Amino acid sequence: MQRSTSISWTIVEHLVRIRAKPPSSHLIAVQTLTTSDHALHDDFSSDVENIYRILRKFHSRPDKLHLALHDSGASLRPGLVERVLSRCGDAGALGFRFFTWASKQPDYHPSPTIYKSVVKMLGKMRQFGAAWALVDEMRRETPDFITPEVFIVLMRRFASSRMVSKAVEVLDEMPKYGCEPDEYVFGCLLDALCKNGSVKEASSLFEDMRDRFPPTLRHFTSLLYGWCKAGKLIEAKVVLVRMREAGFDPDIVVYNTLLSGFASAGKIEDGYDLLREMRRKGCEPNAASYTTLIQALCSKDRMDEAMHVFVEMRRCNCAADVVTYATLISGFSKAGKIDKAYEFIDEMIERGCKPNASVYLSVFLALEKKENLEECLELKLRIVKAGCFPDLGVYNTVIRLACKIGELKQAMVLWDEMEASGLSPGLDTFVIMIHGFLHQGLLIEACKYFKEMVARGLLSTPHYGTLKDLLNSLLRAEKIELAKEVWECIVSKGIQLNVYAWTIWIHALFSNKHVKEACSYCLDMMDAGLMPQPDTFAKLMKGLKKLYNRQIAAEITEKVRKMAAERNVTFKMYKRRGVMDLEKKKARAKAKAKKDKGKRRAWKGQPANSGGGRGHGRANLLDIYSEDDVPHMHNSHCNNQQLRSSSSVVEFKR
Repeated sequence: MQRSTSISWTIVEHLVRIRAKPPSSHLIAVQTLTTSDHALHDDFSSDVENIYRILRKFHSRPDKLHLALHDSGASLRPGLVERVLSRCGDAGALGFRFFTWASKQPDYHPSPTIYKSVVKMLGKMRQFGAAWALVDEMRRETPDFITPEVFIVLMRRFASSRMVSKAVEVLDEMPKYGCEPDEYVFGCLLDALCKNGSVKEASSLFEDMRDRFPPTLRHFTSLLYGWCKAGKLIEAKVVLVRMREAGFDPDIVVYNTLLSGFASAGKIEDGYDLLREMRRKGCEPNAASYTTLIQALCSKDRMDEAMHVFVEMRRCNCAADVVTYATLISGFSKAGKIDKAYEFIDEMIERGCKPNASVYLSVFLALEKKENLEECLELKLRIVKAGCFPDLGVYNTVIRLACKIGELKQAMVLWDEMEASGLSPGLDTFVIMIHGFLHQGLLIEACKYFKEMVARGLLSTPHYGTLKDLLNSLLRAEKIELAKEVWECIVSKGIQLNVYAWTIWIHALFSNKHVKEACSYCLDMMDAGLMPQPDTFAKLMKGLKKLYNRQIAAEITEKVRKMAAERNVTFKMYKRRGVMDLEKKKARAKAKAKKDKGKRRAWKGQPANSGGGRGHGRANLLDIYSEDDVPHMHNSHCNNQQLRSSSSVVEFKR
């Protein structure tokens, strides 16, 4: 089997010699049988895989990358670039590097589809500045390629990042590029906002733009969906009334959207009433209508009622589709009735519905819950033989299970097989592997996967949990140089860091007694224009006081004073807030340690409130930057301007 990364074989050899539990020979045998080349074989396949290997190997060395691509002999014929970008999957950095190289070749001219794909890729990486730069390039070089679809892609990416004002700005910027927005474009903006939890803003925008963009049935449907998704059924009913007042009769999509809202809110009886109303008004429920109710019942483990709806669906001559079967299979799998799930898989095959990977995923998840890796591998072999190839979700599930039970060698075999089959690991896949190595104490290997994840562009914003766990593990193992390499890896790749990321790193250093290093990085943070949080400043001052280092303390204090003045923040209040935050965190840590100690005693049969020596909360006190450590400055007197979203600071998802 061809190795997917330059690090995989080294790790496999290393694992043979370390304390990680070796997988059984039977598991490896099953895995070997599942390796099948189900990538699309055509005139592009060999060139695509060769280019993808080059991108992975030289992505961090641009000069060697360009030379290797030039020497690859691949002809940039129509369709090849599209296939390479698709092969890169979520690794946007790899795809963008290849596009940059290809666009400089004399015989290659990007198509409108390629431009749109790259804009989407950059938006997914949250590199919005680069995305706009590419649109500007299109305006200069190929103005005919600028279509409303390009701007719709930008709107959707801004909306998914919860950057509502930026998404609306796209609408205002379109005329500057010779592209006037119409009702369709405005509908796409409303749809994007409503699907990403910004229905309130979408509703306000809808009212403000009524004169410019006359309402359509699609506009009302998007708002209806947004309110239903938010669980605001009263607002959803208001939209329905206004829709009718505007002269639009509800169609099957509108009814199904409202049905989904009732189901999500647990109002199953209202859902049944709506089905009856649909029939009365001549709008016969379809498979999606029944599946919505079945899904709601399955989520509440009301499988008998779900089966009653399924029987009613058949009685009304409404054929079940793949989604209906997948919903029932998922429901029985979650209920632990895997045999029943297999029965429905057989039934759907008999009725001409071919199961896809998402249908089987629920069964894999149920087997993962039972920690049955062997059956997972056997099931994967069976579905491959049946012509259904695992997707990224299936591989993530099986790899996660292998890591959970300590079968890291098996996890890497699965990783290699996944990449050999044409699938590219996503952020979740990397995070699973990194945590798998951390739990086994294999810090060097965890760092290699983390660096690879960053290099592939999958970490456009640091992943809080993974970053915190990795840095803590390294520093507690006294591998400070390796921790610095991880941090420098993030910085060197051009990832824009906000105050949260810096705080994680600074607190990690401080909590592991690297006070001077923490202070040094705090100064770097302030040089980058970011003001430390009050508790960070208080921690550092406390540590420097113990070290009798007045020089560094004075330097940090002076910079903080200047930044506070620029932000109209009183330094005295800022300093007091830091001390208060530290005291609150210390009290929470003590309370948590006491609670954990009580639980341990209760588990051993001792009274939970019995006395004893000192608590066992040291690990909790050293565990830096937990969920509670994420700053909440909006209630303080401090102006939290340093955390605002701007072109230089990327807002992170926790």
